[in-house]
Amino acid sequence: MFTAVSGAGHPALEAIESRIWEAARQLGLADGLVENVIAPRRVLEVSVPYTRADGTRGHATGWRVHHNTTRGPAKGGVRYHPEVCRDEVVALAAGMSLKCALMNLPLGGAKGGVATDPRAHTSKELERITRRYTTEIFPLIGPDKDVPAPDVGTNAQVMAWMMDQYSMAMGYAVPGVVTGKPIELYGSLGRESATGRGVVEAATLAAEELGFGIEGARVVIQGYGNVGSWAARLAVERGARVVAVSDVDGAVHDPAGLDLERIDRALAEGAHSLVETGVGDVIGTGVEASSEMFGVDCDIVMPCALSGAIDRAEAEQLTARLIVEGANGPTTPEADLVLADRDIWLIPDVYANAGGVTCSYLEQCQNFAHLTWSEDEVNDRVVRLMRDAYGRLRDTAESLGIRHRLAATVLGLRTIVDAHHLRGLSPS
Repeated sequence: MFTAVSGAGHPALEAIESRIWEAARQLGLADGLVENVIAPRRVLEVSVPYTRADGTRGHATGWRVHHNTTRGPAKGGVRYHPEVCRDEVVALAAGMSLKCALMNLPLGGAKGGVATDPRAHTSKELERITRRYTTEIFPLIGPDKDVPAPDVGTNAQVMAWMMDQYSMAMGYAVPGVVTGKPIELYGSLGRESATGRGVVEAATLAAEELGFGIEGARVVIQGYGNVGSWAARLAVERGARVVAVSDVDGAVHDPAGLDLERIDRALAEGAHSLVETGVGDVIGTGVEASSEMFGVDCDIVMPCALSGAIDRAEAEQLTARLIVEGANGPTTPEADLVLADRDIWLIPDVYANAGGVTCSYLEQCQNFAHLTWSEDEVNDRVVRLMRDAYGRLRDTAESLGIRHRLAATVLGLRTIVDAHHLRGLSPS
């Protein structure tokens, strides 16, 4: 198999390349064209020196990747995590290319990352890291070139620092250089809940197609960060029962449905993890508990944490009829094979968690036009675009007789390839 980057064997990169090749075979594409689509357009690795709170010097490495910009400016989040590496960022950028194409957004795929643990830094240290990283990737970003957004380990405050650093270099305020900004800096209402909203919309549509509906469905959610917590609340609003949730410190379970208001209140009042909230029965503690929770009796599983959460062992113990991927790459290729054998439906990340980039696109539209839409307007647009994309995904799966993972990749790849053909290659 052709490998577009270093061939270092990062699981996320291997997984997305193999899925693109599988989709290419389904479409009958020439190898040369597929290699052009897989290869990232540009990869920038930067040094990020900073001053610690005690006055000593620290150092991190960062990356910004433009994967495919055939259909528009690059778009993708910035991840702060100690295990971030070049190939992971390339893989995530490739996923963004497929996601934007599947959603029919006029954007290309990008991603950024800094190999550092945000929990190990003071707020001032994070600001210094962010400002230096922004300065180093300055040649690649801009409202018409590449618009970063929050991802794992980053948030609206980090986006505010990035916007300010870029604006200082330009000499005037440029709100449109990032999305996921604070509302006070022309961020979009509805952005905080958008990814979780998209996950629940995907689950609702898929459950209806399976014939059981989301009302009354028992839901298990791995990860109770921004995406998972919003998915939990919005699922409950639609009549579902969230029977188990987890975070990095453990998992809790209640077959009658967890009291999310009590959980949120306890966390706001100082509980450090779900297992300290006193809500539900503790399934287990530590990261291993997340694996155990996949065996809980349920109808829908929403993995909303990091990649690789569901491997072969977890796939074999699942009782759910439907998996909806809220995280990027939470299911391994080996697990996909088990799920297919067990006829468990999976709605893949490139569609299921696309509510976030869709709302980011809407934020860009508002920034370009100097408009502010109400939260209801934004939420309605996100839901409408998710529904439209699900129709295309369903039709592709049915017409080709393939599962949703492959259908999503086929749909995204075909959209990108069509754009390549229409634009041509310069110089030809």
